[in-house]
Amino acid sequence: MGAPTVVDDDHVRWITFDRPEAANALHPDDLDPLADAVRGIGPATRAIVFTGAGERAFCAGMHLDSFRGLTPTTARRLISRLADVLRAVRHAPVPTVAMLNGACIGAALELALACDLRTARPGVRLGLPEVKLGIPSVVDAALLPAYVGLSRAREMILTGDLYDLDAFGPGFANRVAAPQRLRAETLALLGRVTGHTPEVLAAQKALFETWLEQGISGAVATSVDVFAGVFAAPATATAITAYRP
Repeated sequence: MGAPTVVDDDHVRWITFDRPEAANALHPDDLDPLADAVRGIGPATRAIVFTGAGERAFCAGMHLDSFRGLTPTTARRLISRLADVLRAVRHAPVPTVAMLNGACIGAALELALACDLRTARPGVRLGLPEVKLGIPSVVDAALLPAYVGLSRAREMILTGDLYDLDAFGPGFANRVAAPQRLRAETLALLGRVTGHTPEVLAAQKALFETWLEQGISGAVATSVDVFAGVFAAPATATAITAYRP
């Protein structure tokens, strides 16, 4: 077992963290292939789902050995590669789902925050324990306050503790299902999303990123341009004609 495995099945790319003997922790050499797997989807792929091998963990984040012996230069290189993975997830033109089949820790929680949707089994534990290693939680940990509020985000990050799914509130997991039903519930949720035109999904996803990065004036101006742009695609007119409320 080693680097994440990639399987394309019925228009869904499944990316599985595949190191169950180490709670599916990631090594630095996994990061570039992971970013490539996200960016390398073809036109037939309508969604990306991340999950973990086995029943113990979704992913324990970066393996502890990743941080041993780092210098400021090599630390910057490592975290930049992780940021590149998370950027690829946020910018993917198709819906992304973190299917949390077990513990979700550190960089893995950042990835779950970067995804569009999250499904989970009951009893999942999540957290950002970096502070306990003497390093800060960075990159997409910045998204946490939007889910749990600033006060709870500060508690979670400053304690470094693990929390139950309930601590993240009802807006974090889009669906919660028993382990034997988790994949089916994930696919059912995707079925409600991926039936729309690829053009509108890519446009809407790009706007989510714009809304995160810009103030209201810039976001509205960009939204006007994106709205106009989707009418260049014949699929837009087809979808309007076919729509039945």
